[in-house]
Amino acid sequence: MKPAQQIARPLAVAHLTALDIAPLPWVRLAARAGFNGVGLRMHPATPGGVAYPVMAGSAAHRDLRDAMAGEGIAVRDVEFIPIVPTLDAASFVPLFEAAAALGARCVSVSGDDPDAARLAANLAALAELAEPFGLRIDLEFMRWRHVGTLAQARAALERAAHPNLALLVDALHLSRAGGTPDDVAALPPESIGFVQLCDALATLPANDDEAILEARTARLAPGDGALPLEALLRAVAPDVVLSVEMPMPSLPAQARMDLAYQSARRVVDRAAVAGSATPVY
Repeated sequence: MKPAQQIARPLAVAHLTALDIAPLPWVRLAARAGFNGVGLRMHPATPGGVAYPVMAGSAAHRDLRDAMAGEGIAVRDVEFIPIVPTLDAASFVPLFEAAAALGARCVSVSGDDPDAARLAANLAALAELAEPFGLRIDLEFMRWRHVGTLAQARAALERAAHPNLALLVDALHLSRAGGTPDDVAALPPESIGFVQLCDALATLPANDDEAILEARTARLAPGDGALPLEALLRAVAPDVVLSVEMPMPSLPAQARMDLAYQSARRVVDRAAVAGSATPVY
């Protein structure tokens, strides 16, 4: 008897992969490459950074929603809220409204406050405000931020103690902060909301400036480096959303997107085969 065919795991693509592309052409670019989901950078990750704010009910919002429907693309996540000491959680309600109206599942945040108690309080406040919109708050750790490691991110969520919070695990940041897939596997499965895929060289950046430069301009396509991507995929639940984050300015946008999809597809499918007796066709 022929083995049952296994459905290929869906793949999304993070906006940082081609952040110079505005949302409408971005959605079409992602669809042409084969992705069925995208991330949208609707709020800057750093002051003055690139972002594409879209207000719910605006003509731009309607055009984007129509384009997504026409291309068969879903918004998986909206970026990016740095949780700084002066954060005004309520000011992000319009962002939540716009994200929810596009069908997003979560909003990504970072921990940029040295005061652990204040950071946890702001995490909880964002989670509470996002919940009525059907949005989860996902905390991403990066070695150069105050929440720089997987352990620190887990501690922040535990202190915030809100059920509408989860962790975003980026394969690059996990490696550069000294974490491993075994560390991820040791977490409660429900604590992982999102996983971002890319690859990188085995050599670690010497300092935070090098780590930032690598993260923004020098990632490799999944499978082209030394990161244990298949082990990471096997460490998380099979329904966790996967997104490729692969900024590679040396390649034209469409070629970059094609490479991102095809490379990630091979890695994800290999991990599925290794973790199951049923092959992927």
